[in-house]
Amino acid sequence: MENVIISVLVEHSEELFGQKIDANQIQFQKTRKDVEGDLTLVTFPFLKLLKKSPELVGEIIGDFLVKQCDEISSYEAIKGFLNLTLSNEYWLNKLGNMTKQDKFGFAQQPSGQTFMVEYSSPNTNKPLHLGHLRNIFLGYSVAEILKANGHEVIKTQIINDRGIHICKSMLAWERFAPLDENGKRETPLSTGMKGDHFVGKYYIEFDKQVTKEAFEIALQWKENDFSELESETKETLEKLFLALENTDDEKKKASLERKIAGFAKDYTSLQRDAQEMLVKWEAKDPQVYLLWTTMNGWVYGGFESTYHRMKVDFDKLYYESDTYLIGKDVVLEGLKSGKFYQKENGSVWVDLTSDGLDEKLLLRGDGTAVYMTQDIGTAIDRYKDYPSLSGIVYTVGNEQDYHFQVLFLILKKLGFDWAENCYHLSYGMVDLPDGKMKSREGKVVDADDLMQEVVDMAKESTLERGHLDGMTEEQKDNLIEMIGLGGLKYFLLKVDPQKRMKFNPDESIELTGNTAPFIQYAHARIQSLLTKAGDYTATEKQMILGTEEKKLVKLMADFPKTISEAGDLKSPAIIANYTYELVKQFNSFYQSVSILNETDESLKYTRLVICNELTKIISNSMRLLGIEVPNRM
Repeated sequence: MENVIISVLVEHSEELFGQKIDANQIQFQKTRKDVEGDLTLVTFPFLKLLKKSPELVGEIIGDFLVKQCDEISSYEAIKGFLNLTLSNEYWLNKLGNMTKQDKFGFAQQPSGQTFMVEYSSPNTNKPLHLGHLRNIFLGYSVAEILKANGHEVIKTQIINDRGIHICKSMLAWERFAPLDENGKRETPLSTGMKGDHFVGKYYIEFDKQVTKEAFEIALQWKENDFSELESETKETLEKLFLALENTDDEKKKASLERKIAGFAKDYTSLQRDAQEMLVKWEAKDPQVYLLWTTMNGWVYGGFESTYHRMKVDFDKLYYESDTYLIGKDVVLEGLKSGKFYQKENGSVWVDLTSDGLDEKLLLRGDGTAVYMTQDIGTAIDRYKDYPSLSGIVYTVGNEQDYHFQVLFLILKKLGFDWAENCYHLSYGMVDLPDGKMKSREGKVVDADDLMQEVVDMAKESTLERGHLDGMTEEQKDNLIEMIGLGGLKYFLLKVDPQKRMKFNPDESIELTGNTAPFIQYAHARIQSLLTKAGDYTATEKQMILGTEEKKLVKLMADFPKTISEAGDLKSPAIIANYTYELVKQFNSFYQSVSILNETDESLKYTRLVICNELTKIISNSMRLLGIEVPNRM
């Protein structure tokens, strides 16, 4: 409707204002809840043109629009704002159009644009954790929202399957895995562990062993009065050792020992061996490569089962072990062309100080790659695979804001104009209330554990409420999974991505408030109502709108704009909170009017049509968030 009003005002601007106006001068805003109207036009920009008071300007424009637009039934001018009321016929047409579309609100035609959305992108040295959950759900949802806006979307991830961290898990398994009676080391199959959890166990074991060795080295430094160290390091270590000697608190002792060990880790034999293993891996040493493929295979099996439970998918996978080679070649070419420079130790750098940034390492002195190297290679590889890409969306936490600022700038300096279309979907960290969730290793909250615990909580609360009579055990399990994972996903997506958030597992499965179960329950309630109504279209009536019906239809009509805005801002929170407001409005509607017992057949028919279209919007909006809705709950 805004476009219609803009067109009318621009076309008749000389008649109305005495001169031509630009469409950009016409501004709308959301109508306040305490005033009448469906649409608010800001009239301040026209005060100078008409040289009259704000109220009189509103009256002149409002009177003109009522005469020109059949859709506008009345208006009210309040100061510099013109509140326009749209006719019932307008809203009935909106409702009628909804009934003709299975996916009302979704783009009807392809946009011609293709976007790649990267999310998850795990390391193969440990399982997925709480931070990955927000990343994965956010990236998947943004991909679905972009699809809903008519774009072609390629879902992808870059699997970080190389680097010093991978070598640490490999080395730890070689050195510390127990042997059976046949001299074979334990495996995921022999232990019954998921592959990613198994490999993660050895990453933690490496950290434990290297910390132990580093602390012993630091003790030797202490015995030698830190004579080998720089004065600043010596002073810091003296203070840490003094604090260690003066505390009896075991947790504080452990923390201080780790801090002390941190100064000596680079001097340990384990750290050196891990670095040597990385050099061998990059040289394609057969034994190291076989170990690498074996352990990565274990991890991929674990990841796949986790993704399956999450109900997320990918169209294309990239592996750092492939793309870092492209990055290395590009960096070496950049060195030859003078875009980069080399230090005496052989390391390659880029100087970004003239752009207000700093100098960035691109290749280590031993020739091994860093994260930036592989990210350069990955971006180039993706545009080779998909030359028509309109943009790449990188779903990565906000601690990497600077990294992506540097990456995009380096790509531009290398002459890749498409770098302008790369976008970092930055999101805040997720915290948990203390003591709410278990951590398998005591450091991070495992994604599999968290999903299972939320589902277990959903099961307990669902069984307490009852209402599951007549369901098979399989149906009950499916419903509980739907409620638990729906609650988890929605809670992580309803907050603006850029904000740091605290995940409350208890709140996520509540049937009241801004939660998935609240929305899922409303959908189930409406489906039950429609089932009781039977085939209400058999006696199709002319639709009519009362006050309550109009309120709901108005909000339903905002769905296309909501999808568009969520796509532009890459924010599933916009979809989530719109759906919550829609369900709240339905609950108010449900409490205010009778539906099945309405005696006016036209009004009853209209209300059932509204309910049917509402289930479509709720279902489609929740699917954009990766959440299923039940027909019974």
